[in-house]
Amino acid sequence: QVQLVESGGGSVQAGGSLRLSCTASGYSTPRGCLGWFRQVPGKEREGVAAINHNNIITYGGDSVKERFTISQNKDNYTLYLQMNNVKPEDTAMYFCAADRTRFGSCTLERIYYDFWGQGTQVTVSS
Repeated sequence: QVQLVESGGGSVQAGGSLRLSCTASGYSTPRGCLGWFRQVPGKEREGVAAINHNNIITYGGDSVKERFTISQNKDNYTLYLQMNNVKPEDTAMYFCAADRTRFGSCTLERIYYDFWGQGTQVTVSS
């Protein structure tokens, strides 16, 4: 059973930085993807970035790609999201998720992710 636990959220001023972490247990397959998603109340959960076992990365748009960096430490099964130059529109609950069956590049379609963490709140003030 895969368990995902996020941490690192909090309040930050626009232009600042945050680093989110997600510790994965029970996830040791040599394939699949780990991803970050975010959601604000009343809106769909959207994909931010995902990374596969070979460190091939998929980003959810140029605004994210220019400011956020996804990475992983496969030794301790930890996923990271380095968020730089954050903006008020980055305010959301951020979730870590696992797509255990993916071969090749990751998708950011949330339907393919079968395990989810509880989320960590990021609030950016202007």
